[in-house]
Amino acid sequence: MLLIELSINKDWFDFACTSRQTASTQEKIEKINIRENIDSLSNIYDIIFSLHCKQFFPKELVKAVKCINIHPGFNPYNRGWYPQVFSIINKLPIGATIHEMDEEIDHGKIIAQKEIVINNWETSLDVYNHIIEAEFIILKEQLLNILNNSYTSNPPLMEGNYNTISDFDSLKEIDLNTVETARYFIDRLRALSHGEFRNAFFKDPNTGKKIFIKVQLEKE
Repeated sequence: MLLIELSINKDWFDFACTSRQTASTQEKIEKINIRENIDSLSNIYDIIFSLHCKQFFPKELVKAVKCINIHPGFNPYNRGWYPQVFSIINKLPIGATIHEMDEEIDHGKIIAQKEIVINNWETSLDVYNHIIEAEFIILKEQLLNILNNSYTSNPPLMEGNYNTISDFDSLKEIDLNTVETARYFIDRLRALSHGEFRNAFFKDPNTGKKIFIKVQLEKE
């Protein structure tokens, strides 16, 4: 555990997860609805960390207490949902970012970043695993600085782009009549291949039922 490795007393922290997340630990972690607990969160804590939280942090909260996000993307590129999926397709940079949170999603001042390379033989899951490794590296480098308020942060150089869950959903259905390059379809299918998740599909012309697709790539 990172706190042990950095000799940080874990009793300084309370841990919680959202109703859509499963905590990967043997310790009991409470569920929390952030919007319903703005006042208590603001009054109790000096700093709040978001690690892949699926809930939006309201303006009232990020203005009242310092909120730090560990984001699986390379801000400001492909902010929002599943950055690695969109980076495989649109070729924008991908990596890990630690940033201060403001009123917009994945938008505040950047504390640290680490870019990674997407290889042609990698699926969404492969890239995501590299991102997790990059997150751990920069969090290990910056956690004490953040806790001691001895870090520097800078605004992103541009607004970048933002992808919604609807943008992701629109990628999943493959129109069998679409004419595109082989490169495009390979990238789209590997971007939607993420372990056991059933993302990409086409509809059987005879039954109308979904036929799910995922690819397995192997480097020579």
